[in-house]
Amino acid sequence: MKKVLSTLVLLVIFLFPLWGQYKYVKVSAPFPMKPIKEFIYPSKDFSIVDYGAVEGAKIDVTDAIEKAIVACNRAGGGRIIVPEGEWLTGPIHLRDNVNLYLAENAILRFIDTPSRYLPAVMTSWEGMECYNYSPLIYAVECENVAITGSGMLSPKMDHWKKWFACPQPHLDALRKLYRMASKDIPVEKRQMAVGENHLRPHLIHFNRCKNVLLDGFMIRESPFWTIHLYMCEGGIVRNLDVKAHGHNNDGIDLEMSRNFLVENCTFDQGDDAVVIKAGRNRDAWRLNTPTENVVIRNCNILEGHTLLGIGSEISGGIRNVYMHDCEVPKSVRRLFFVKTNHRRGAFVENIHMENIKTGHVQRVLEIDTDVLYQWRELVPTYEERITRIDGIYLKNVICESADAIYELKGDAKLPVRNVVIKDVHVDKVNDFVKKVHNVKNVKEDNVTYGSLRE
Repeated sequence: MKKVLSTLVLLVIFLFPLWGQYKYVKVSAPFPMKPIKEFIYPSKDFSIVDYGAVEGAKIDVTDAIEKAIVACNRAGGGRIIVPEGEWLTGPIHLRDNVNLYLAENAILRFIDTPSRYLPAVMTSWEGMECYNYSPLIYAVECENVAITGSGMLSPKMDHWKKWFACPQPHLDALRKLYRMASKDIPVEKRQMAVGENHLRPHLIHFNRCKNVLLDGFMIRESPFWTIHLYMCEGGIVRNLDVKAHGHNNDGIDLEMSRNFLVENCTFDQGDDAVVIKAGRNRDAWRLNTPTENVVIRNCNILEGHTLLGIGSEISGGIRNVYMHDCEVPKSVRRLFFVKTNHRRGAFVENIHMENIKTGHVQRVLEIDTDVLYQWRELVPTYEERITRIDGIYLKNVICESADAIYELKGDAKLPVRNVVIKDVHVDKVNDFVKKVHNVKNVKEDNVTYGSLRE
């Protein structure tokens, strides 16, 4: 009898995995890549309606969502159900084992009153840690945290748009933050959500989380970077429909994070689409956490500055990134862009892109070791460290037109090494085919083009 019962228990476990366990997603890459864990959430639902939420674009449901999250967490986890309809909310702070589920035709509309995003929380601004306005959806040091469903995140943008202009008080605040980070001022003393600093919050910011899942939902606009996965360990981002055309509206930024899969997403951005970062200068040297083991596949980029951007916040180091089988039907400025400067240090190594189709680009591949943007004049160089770049691989690209196929601008003090460009075809080249400075061992194989405009 005991043997029969044991067999039945094993059969039930096999057919119906227990919540709290993990599924494992295998990922192929040109480097060792462990299967990525996907948490099996408890089959418990916590509807925000049961905690006092009332549907309608003018009724604030922030407290109801918070109560549902607390109850879900205390019960061991499950789904927070946002039903069909339009729901008005302030910041949402997730907890362990909580899956924020957006039902079909559900729209979360985020209030755009900055004071609602106080008190300030620990976050980062372009690679520098600080306390700033709460991200619209925030999780810190959480394990097993998710946003799923086919609904939509759609923040109100009227007030945030006023902050896009970046007037002098904002630039002064950036200068102050940069100086504090360069002098190792403790993060808790870097209080930036004050006065006219106007450092806009992220839409989604997960900070030091484990086992992240973002699956199936839509995003329409964002105050700042759209999805920011910061110092996170393990996760899957899939089936997203992201559109945000404001200032600094990157699609997804993975920063000092490892073991991630991004797949089957559509990005339509006002800035770079998929971005791999690793912190800025002394903050990243202190944290000493590289971004590594990231695979991006089967994504569609409708618009953006760059398909795959590496940097320029790069100081923790970046290795083992593989993007493949993605399409850009219209255009981007750069298809594959590695950018750093003499303040960053660290390394970029073993970065792969292959099987890409695109319309027009300014550069198919660009490496630039002198990208400083407004920081060149805004702040001095406190410490010089050159980035080591070794192992950039571009293969099997079909491009309708490009101003140039590749432009590689290494640093004379530490030249770029080992760049492979293979099976790349451009129908029409507008300006020049290639320029190479301070790069050792460029291997070009079967790089062709249909015409070169004289």
